[in-house]
Amino acid sequence: MKSLNRAEAAGFLLVNDNFCILTHRRPDGDTVGSAAALCLGLRKLGKQAWVLKNEEISDRFGWLVEGLTKETVEEHDIVVSVDVASPGMLPKCFASLAETCRLRIDHHGSATSFTPEELVDADSASCAELVCDVLAILGVEMDKNIAEAVYVGMSTDTGCFRFANTTAHSFTVAAVCAKAGADIYGLNQQLFETNSLPKLRMHAWMIENMKLLDDGKLAIVAIPRAVEELLRVTDDDMDNISSYPRTVAGVRMAATLRQTKDGETKISVRAIPGYDAAAVCAHFGGGGHKGAAGASTHMGLEEAAEKLKEIMLGM
Repeated sequence: MKSLNRAEAAGFLLVNDNFCILTHRRPDGDTVGSAAALCLGLRKLGKQAWVLKNEEISDRFGWLVEGLTKETVEEHDIVVSVDVASPGMLPKCFASLAETCRLRIDHHGSATSFTPEELVDADSASCAELVCDVLAILGVEMDKNIAEAVYVGMSTDTGCFRFANTTAHSFTVAAVCAKAGADIYGLNQQLFETNSLPKLRMHAWMIENMKLLDDGKLAIVAIPRAVEELLRVTDDDMDNISSYPRTVAGVRMAATLRQTKDGETKISVRAIPGYDAAAVCAHFGGGGHKGAAGASTHMGLEEAAEKLKEIMLGM
C-alpha cells in the first residue's frame, strides 16, 4: 500500500480514465456526497466516470447521484472508493471489488488498508473535503451540483459544523461551496431542521428506553426491529439517529444499537473529546473516529448491549 498526498492522488486521477466509484454500506451523506462530487468533477475533465449503483442509498441522499450511476463494474474500469474505511464497510454485493479497488480516498484514522494506493487524512472532518481539495488541484471549476454534493458530505459528517471534528478548513470549504451556488439554507433545512412524525416518535421512545451508566456519563439505547416497524420509521428517519442520545445533558458517550433487516446488530457510538468511540467499536471489528464510530456484529441485540456496557464501563 502506498500512501498518497492530495497532489499525488490528483495525479493518479489525471493519468487514468474510466472510473467506477464505490460507496459504503448503509450510505451516509459523506460517502454519497463524495462519490457524486468526484464523479461530476472527473466528468468536467472529460473523463468517463460513474458511481456504482448502491441499492442501500436512501431517498434522502439519492438525488445526489441521479444520472451518475451504473449497474456493474466493467473490466477496464479503474475502481475508486470514497469514505470506505475497510473492506467490511462495502455492501455485500460489492465485497469482491475490494481486491480490484485501485485507490481509496478516506478520512478514517481507524481503518484497514485494502488498496494499492490511498489518500487518507484522519485530520479531515469529512471525505468530501478531501475530494474538494483534489478537484481544486485538478483545476476543476466548482459548480452548483459539485458544491452541493461536497456540502452535503461535509455538513452531515460535522453535524452542521457542531461536532468536534470541525476544522477551520471545513469552514473554508463551506465558503467555496456557498460561492459556487450551493443552496446552503435549503440544504440545512432539508438535512437538519425537518423531522417526520415517526422520527420524533422514535426520539421519544429512545429517551424512555435509554440506559444511563456511570452517573449519566454513558448511555446505551438498543432498538429492536419490531419497534422500528411499529413506529413506521424509514431509513431516512433513522439516518444519524445515533447522535440523538449524546445530546442528553451530562452524556459524554452514547451507543445506539439497531437490528438490521439481514439479522445483524448495527452499533453506532458517539462521544465528546476525552472519550474514544473508535476504541469501543474496535472490540466488534469496527472503527471510525474518536468522536464517531460504528460496527456490525452477529450478536443478538441484548447480548451486544451487555457487551457494550462492559466495554464502556471498563474504559
